[in-house]
Amino acid sequence: MKLLYCMLGLSMAACTPQKTVNGGEDELSMLIGTYTDGTSKGIYSFRFNQKTGTATPLDSVELSNPSYLTPSEDGKFIYAVSEMNDSTAAVNALAFDKQTGNLRLLNSERTPGAAPCYVSTNGKEVLTANYSGGNMSVFRLRKDGTLSPAEALFKGTANGPDTIRQIVPHIHCALFSPDGKYIFATDFSADRILRFTLSSEGNISRLPGEATGIAPDSGPRHLTFSPNGKFAYLINELSGKVIAFGYTDGKLEQIQSIAADSLQARGSADIHLSPDGKFLYASNRLEGDGIAIFTVDTVNGTLTRAGYQSTGIHPRHFNITPNGKYLLAACRDSNVIQIYERDADTGLLTDIHGDIKVDKPVCVKFIPNPKQS
Repeated sequence: MKLLYCMLGLSMAACTPQKTVNGGEDELSMLIGTYTDGTSKGIYSFRFNQKTGTATPLDSVELSNPSYLTPSEDGKFIYAVSEMNDSTAAVNALAFDKQTGNLRLLNSERTPGAAPCYVSTNGKEVLTANYSGGNMSVFRLRKDGTLSPAEALFKGTANGPDTIRQIVPHIHCALFSPDGKYIFATDFSADRILRFTLSSEGNISRLPGEATGIAPDSGPRHLTFSPNGKFAYLINELSGKVIAFGYTDGKLEQIQSIAADSLQARGSADIHLSPDGKFLYASNRLEGDGIAIFTVDTVNGTLTRAGYQSTGIHPRHFNITPNGKYLLAACRDSNVIQIYERDADTGLLTDIHGDIKVDKPVCVKFIPNPKQS
């Protein structure tokens, strides 16, 4: 297996023999999703030490364009999209062994909607945001972790001013609220965030007007909530701005808009908060590839620009380790996962040059060690 990963171009650090046994709270399982129109096979699993920043390759599974994935709360199952721009677009359920890193495909279901680019779960349902399909699909989970066929489909609209990027509907993100009572989906081409009500029986509904409008030509992409659930932050792909919201029982109230992309490249991508909620990070592509860094006022939710970290080309996704020490950026067009150490006081990033080389990486997810579950 080590030889296989080295042949795929992983860094020498990643190919150095290391312990892959349970290493306590510092050891995480790490999963990398990729585009597979090059040399990547699909999803790769690693052991990542969040104290030292070192990665050890474990396993892989062949899957078409698993560009986004999410683990179940207990880490026993992985749900990954197959971002195909045709009728083969699907979401996949996989069994995952956190001890060995082994991945095993359980079943797949059509989305239905082309180019699913985001997936989330609350342990009972799975949501996919289908970019080209312009809709959100809903799947119920069986007790064995497998997916039932899609039973609901909610469509976005297209009335934004960009006559190229917003000409047809696009849904880019669909996730559950921290209180578990609502679902929010970014309606990219209509410059709004859709809100759905989720009943205790798992029924999903949306009444007319249950949407949060934002400035025209924004292109809402990804949404994330603060650790305390009081605030939400939206990265807008087209405007390059981060919008901060106050959140109370399903209601998003805008409190600030601040630029993450000063070059107006119209390619902002991902957004995450540090585990302590004190810093926010947002990635930009197309020009000035990198990550904007903001301090967060944890009382009122507002942001202040703190710095900017240049990265490899096209940082489509990134993630922060649970202990907050490292930020890993998936730079698709540089074919590398870059590892940055975070300064806990300033939020600034330092490249530790521990690159994990893999073809077209576009998603990084962490799962705590079995001893933490």
